[in-house]
Amino acid sequence: MEQQEEISEHPSQKAGYLSTFFSLYLAQAVPMSFFTTALQVILREQAVPLSLIGLLQIVKLPWILKVFWSPAIDRHCQTVGDYKRTIIGAEIFYSLLILVTSLFDLHTILPLSFHLLIVLILLALAASATQDIATDALAIRTSAPHQRGLLNSMQSMGSFGGSLLGSGVLLMVLHSYGWNRVTQCLSLFVLIAMVPLWLHKKLRFQQERQSKQRATWRDFGHFFTQKGISRQLIFLVLYYTGIIGIMSMLKPFMVDLGYSMKEIGFLCGIVGIGSAFIMAYPAGLLVRRWGVQRMRIVFAFVMFLATLTFVWLAMNRPSTPVLTAAIIVLWGSYGMGTVVVYTSSMHHVRAGREGTDFTVQTVITHLMGILISIICGIIANSIGYTGMFALQGAIALASFFYTMYMNEQSKDNERNTIQEI
Repeated sequence: MEQQEEISEHPSQKAGYLSTFFSLYLAQAVPMSFFTTALQVILREQAVPLSLIGLLQIVKLPWILKVFWSPAIDRHCQTVGDYKRTIIGAEIFYSLLILVTSLFDLHTILPLSFHLLIVLILLALAASATQDIATDALAIRTSAPHQRGLLNSMQSMGSFGGSLLGSGVLLMVLHSYGWNRVTQCLSLFVLIAMVPLWLHKKLRFQQERQSKQRATWRDFGHFFTQKGISRQLIFLVLYYTGIIGIMSMLKPFMVDLGYSMKEIGFLCGIVGIGSAFIMAYPAGLLVRRWGVQRMRIVFAFVMFLATLTFVWLAMNRPSTPVLTAAIIVLWGSYGMGTVVVYTSSMHHVRAGREGTDFTVQTVITHLMGILISIICGIIANSIGYTGMFALQGAIALASFFYTMYMNEQSKDNERNTIQEI
């Protein structure tokens, strides 16, 4: 065990370890972001009916439903080699399916072909979701608790970097190179992204599982029966709900301010996501230095300030520089918040159920994002942007106070444990 910590702390070994997971998380995010964003634009340009384009939303389903096959990954993966084979196998399947999508001619696509394309994308993203389950579990099992802040900054940076490339850069080059060539490059990119994992020969578990019992499908439900898990569940529901609510209404808000689609795409897709990408790394360093409990309070307060900024913006007519600064703060605080959520989630997994428990927690945040986006649209339509932003600010403030309460409860539990000993 001491040897593993010494290796992981060596600068070159640490860089190799972090870059391995960064490349895997990036490989998940780029194609998914591209498919869900660029495909809508291409098909609409070809006058494909909106009813068919609306079907594209179902491609996100594998990342919600993956929780149901995550116990199978935990059950199968018992060694580092098992995880590697699962990740690489899923990655190859993922790449091949993306390559098949490049065979479609979207300029002359028929309804039947369109439905087949959707099925292929669904299967590709199911393979990507499977890779994600195994990657998360491997990351948990090969990292010590104090290393997870930086590790989760790689996860956040991979996710935001993938969105930046998939929905920003690739969308801009799409008209120059076409669907077929871009998807072929994506297929190759996914294969290249698994090379660091394949070459990494020194991955070791930080701690072997004490129990030999393997995961079953019932473990998905058993996660919610753990003692004290309710505090973590409330944290996951509350923590960046306020930020997500504002982000879901940011583009319509900018439309009403008179910004063009090009300007909105640049400010939200490049500046905003780029800010989250950049801020995820120092957030990981801060979590590593000061601990997840302290930093989740700090980041919760920053997110609260970000929501207040948009309350002020809604009450005034902001200039472009002011709005740009607000978008940077909003997305930057979201980038920091994701690191805390991922790190906290890693601390609430059971031995032998790492992939399942982490997946359950991330799916909760995804579902909350979808739900809050729907609710905020209804609220904004009823009481306007100012009222909706103020309500999100109140939720962010409640999240801040709850994280303080959660930390105090953790301290009390630690003191009681020490007294019992």
